[in-house]
Amino acid sequence: MGSLAVILGSGAAGPGGGGIAAVAERHAVVRQRHGSGDAYVLPHRIDHEANLRALAEAGCDRVLAICSVGSLDPGLGVGSLVCPHDFIALQVTVTGFDDPRGHATPGFDTAWRSEVLAGWRASGAGELRDGGVYWQTNGPRFETPAEIGLIAAHADVVGMTLASECIVAGELGLRYAAVCAVDNLANGIEERPLSPAELERDRARNVSRLRDDLAAALPELAR
Repeated sequence: MGSLAVILGSGAAGPGGGGIAAVAERHAVVRQRHGSGDAYVLPHRIDHEANLRALAEAGCDRVLAICSVGSLDPGLGVGSLVCPHDFIALQVTVTGFDDPRGHATPGFDTAWRSEVLAGWRASGAGELRDGGVYWQTNGPRFETPAEIGLIAAHADVVGMTLASECIVAGELGLRYAAVCAVDNLANGIEERPLSPAELERDRARNVSRLRDDLAAALPELAR
């Protein structure tokens, strides 16, 4: 059996987040989605194939992706954790193939996703919602209220990276599942506009909880 890889977003991996340490201490391989150090890579410029190929070459066979998302449902508040079961990414054309293999059927690895849910619960980590649809937008800008109104009719959370990452992981033979942390209500869900400053504030509040949850769950998932 290969190793577990954990891909962290900027919030969980950032200064004071402790996400990297929580992963490394559990003998899982860690990758920072947006790059390391001061060289932050915007969502639409991430080289998902390079990130995932490095994990495959390191002997990993499964990936747990930690993603920051906006909620499309006022009832799914900031601080919630979601393990999505499907995604919508109509504009995404990412693939590592230049031949008919690109006509693949993408999606989360069903068995691995079930293991993540079971391991998370067995570990005593915080509540993780089973199921939800993730809608990927191009980014890096946030969505308009009109766009969110359209998206919210079909999905539960919105982000800019997960679908591309999942597609490429499948092409490389990596089993892929995700835990999405709700760091904000999407622009238009509340009457006032989404503020990037408020997003960063709420994301910082979520970091310590996510660190503790990872520290608890990873011993179950890395077996």
